[in-house]
Amino acid sequence: MIVDFQHHFTPRELIKQDPGDRLIVHFDENGAPSYTIHSLLYDLDEHIRMMDTAGIDAAFLTSAAGMCASLEVSKLCNEKAKQAERDYPGRFIGAAHAHPLGGRDAMRELNRCAQELGFPGVVITSEMDGKFIDAPELEPFWAEAEKLGLFVFVHPALKLNYSQQFDGYDTARSVGREFSLVMATIRLINSGVFDRHPNLTVHMAHLGGGLAGVIARVRGYQDKKFWGVEGNAKHGRKAEKDFDYYINNNILFDSAGFCCAIGAVNAALAEISAERIVFATDYPQEVRAREPVRDFVKALRALGKPGEQILSGNVSKLIKGK
Repeated sequence: MIVDFQHHFTPRELIKQDPGDRLIVHFDENGAPSYTIHSLLYDLDEHIRMMDTAGIDAAFLTSAAGMCASLEVSKLCNEKAKQAERDYPGRFIGAAHAHPLGGRDAMRELNRCAQELGFPGVVITSEMDGKFIDAPELEPFWAEAEKLGLFVFVHPALKLNYSQQFDGYDTARSVGREFSLVMATIRLINSGVFDRHPNLTVHMAHLGGGLAGVIARVRGYQDKKFWGVEGNAKHGRKAEKDFDYYINNNILFDSAGFCCAIGAVNAALAEISAERIVFATDYPQEVRAREPVRDFVKALRALGKPGEQILSGNVSKLIKGK
């Protein structure tokens, strides 16, 4: 069974303007592009046609509009994701949308998604509301997700906390988000989130922001004594076990984020086992046509055993019984 673990939609009710055939780009307060609206986001019939063309059985459905959003918007996205499950039996798997800093109301909604709607995971962003993913304020969320048995999908922040350095060339989206994912991975591990919640599974988007390219350097800087920061409250902190222990036990990475380029997967496999990577496309944002997704599936199959592991072998690590 092939599941696209990063597949997006936006409820039509949340798109104020009718995009027609246009692209509507939203910008943050610093002028950095943050999101592109288009009609394909709510055309689920076309999503199914793409999936059929590419040979994708099901898609884990998340909405950017509901990531770390208000309770009202979160609930709407949850209801629409459940409706998609009903309208297209077996083809969509809803994701829970609940703000990790939303307090008791958000945690009640998270419980409803797990217990009433039957969603297997919850989506959040790599940074939100001026805070990063290792902020102490997120501790109740991690505890609740672990208790409910939900995996946590960490999507790159659509709006970075600090986008000033990405002031041109659309770099807040092209590389800023990837930097945010690399940082989110380091923060989650070194802050001890997995030591406090050993049964927690995190699905990190975009191959961890291309983490494989810098992971040797990250490993090297885990030697706090060598670098002279041992005992430093901020920079000397690290997890109880080796960095790679958590990569191999608590985190799965997805293959989205690189426009269906097989080269990114090949690069990741140099450092990350195929057993820790799940298939994903980022449709219909970084790719909006059927053929590139079809070709990506073919390219993964051509890798042989590692490609088949990515395409279907790891599904049950996130969705039990699949």
